[in-house]
Amino acid sequence: MNSEAIFGQILKSIRKKQKVSQEELAFRSNLDRTYISMLERGIHQPTLNSLLAIAAALDMKAAELVGLVEDQLNKQSGES
Repeated sequence: MNSEAIFGQILKSIRKKQKVSQEELAFRSNLDRTYISMLERGIHQPTLNSLLAIAAALDMKAAELVGLVEDQLNKQSGES
């Protein structure tokens, strides 16, 4: 699985744990709901500005979000 797909899975998981809809996350981060959807499906990867906005909207640091992706990528490469 590539980093875009992993980011998308993690984003969706965090969003759902916080009981936030895509629409609400888009509103909080000043992004479009379809963009959030494409990120979650691994179609797009976030820009730095988008990453910062999404992390703030989820009340976390961008480094935490990126760290979760890195952890998953490391686990995946360790399985190969």
